Parts: sequence; structure tokens; C-alpha cells
Amino acid sequence: MNGAIERSIELPQLTLRAQVWGADDAPPLLALHGWLDNAGSFARLAPLLADRRRVIALELPGHGHSDHLPAGTHYHFVDYVRTALAAANALGLQQFDLLGHSLGAGIAAMLAAAAPERIAALLLIEGLGPLGDDGSHTLQRFRDGITTPANNKGLRVFRDIEQAIAARAIAGGLRAELARPIVERGLLEVADGWCWRSDPRLTRTSPLRIAESQIHALLRGIRAPTALLLARPATSYLPSHPMELRAACVDDIAVSHLDGGHHLHLEHPQAVADWATAHLGQH
Repeated sequence: MNGAIERSIELPQLTLRAQVWGADDAPPLLALHGWLDNAGSFARLAPLLADRRRVIALELPGHGHSDHLPAGTHYHFVDYVRTALAAANALGLQQFDLLGHSLGAGIAAMLAAAAPERIAALLLIEGLGPLGDDGSHTLQRFRDGITTPANNKGLRVFRDIEQAIAARAIAGGLRAELARPIVERGLLEVADGWCWRSDPRLTRTSPLRIAESQIHALLRGIRAPTALLLARPATSYLPSHPMELRAACVDDIAVSHLDGGHHLHLEHPQAVADWATAHLGQH
């Protein structure tokens, strides 16, 4: 079902990896996965879009098979945006469709605001901009992000892939068979079994988040026709009212809802493919 081609993308400071579906001459669709996910997140959706798009599922730094950032550096949201644009440049994508899920949807929205002339259509699943800050936890988050020492505990080792799938299913609320493509791509074989290949630093608290008013200002910079797909009932960290206020900042946006959990594109790949195709077909 997968049928993906592996692709390396050489940037000046690191090498990123991607999985690609579809013909080389098809219009490009750059896909950005969620936090602690990888290109496997699109393993069920991308083949359903590959008859009309070249789907490029980019793996963000520290995720999947992409390089980790050097020691002493940190993962910042704005750098993800810059890296995604650098990857598009390295791939020779002058104008392209952009799809993002969760963290990837936040990055995609900000990339569309930063370079509006580059994005033909914007498809967002369970996300519209980064996690915001209403000021209520700013000080504690800043202290935690700055003063909490790195966790030097060794990586958990799973005896086999099935145990890792079960652990991810419990942690992420995702059925085991749906977690499988993410987990299988996200594991590294070691002497005693398997461990996660993602960078452990990804779980560190970010000391600063953008203020919600700033996010609204940035979202107003999106010019691409935008489609936002949200889970029903609403995910706890994407409450409905703040998302409505964010959506109202985007001039040309269509908001849809689908019964399911956070990984709608894994749970309901055909329904999400139909949603994406309908919006891509309009532009």
C-alpha cells in the first residue's frame, strides 16, 4: 500500500529525509507531519492523492530519518518554518500545495504567511498556527524551559516492534494498526531490541510561545485558499472557540469537521483524501 520512494534533501547544516508518492511531473504537494511523528503519518493518505499530486512527506529535523540538530542547539518552531522553506527550495519547488497535520499544520500555516506567493493551496489537519500563549503560564514555562536539566536517562528499549506499537498506541490514543506505519519508520534497531530514533530533546519544554495576538497577526498574512479539517469532538488542546478566532483571521478558509481523533488522516484516509481532493480541485 505504501509504494513510497525515499528521498534525501541536502541542506547546508543537515540532511533531511522524505518519502515521495506520485509521478515526478505531477504538481507538488509538500506534506508536514506532527510532533514525534514522521513520514509514515501519511502512509495511508498519500497513495490516495498520488494520482493527481506528487506527495512529498518531509521529515522535520529530529524526526524520522532526518538528522538531529547538533549538540547544544534547540528545536524552535520558527526554525521549523525556515527549514521547511529551505527544503522546498532545495527540491526546486517554486509554487506548491502544502499539507500539514498538527505541528506540521502550524508550520504550514506560518510558511504560507511568510511566503504567500509560493503556496498554491493550503490544507491543514488539526492545526492552524503554533501553540499560543495567553500569558497565564508564561513565567513557569519560561523557568521550566530554561532551568530544567536535560534528561540523561537512557532511551527505552523495546524487545520487538509489536511492543513499541502497543506503547505508542497507548500514549497517543491511536489504534495499533494505525500507529504501525509511524512506529515502524520511527524505530532504530539496537543490540537489545528497538528504540525510538527521534531526538529525545524534542520532548523538552519550549521556554517561549508566541502570544495569541501575534499568531492572529501572522495568520492574516495567509493568501492561499485554505482548508482546515478538525476532529469532532474537538481535541483537548485545540479548543473550538480559539480555533474559530484563528480561522476568522484567514480571508479564504473553509472549515470542516470529521468524527474521529487527532490523526484523522490515518483513521479515515479515504474521507480525508476526498476532502483534500475537493479543495485541491477548486484551485
